[in-house]
Amino acid sequence: MFVLLMVALLAVVVVMVMGIFLMMRGGEANKKYSQKLMVLRVSLQAVALVVLGVLFLMGKS
Repeated sequence: MFVLLMVALLAVVVVMVMGIFLMMRGGEANKKYSQKLMVLRVSLQAVALVVLGVLFLMGKS
């Protein structure tokens, strides 16, 4: 389960870095993909929080 958390966190970082580079580049690609990347980042953060919560609850029992 810890590995799943690390994968989720790494995915968040990758998507965030992609979004930053896309914003720096600007242009049509930024207009087309920035919103999609933000939604993907927030979704991945939610997955990471759920996994973290499950790990927390498993550790309590």
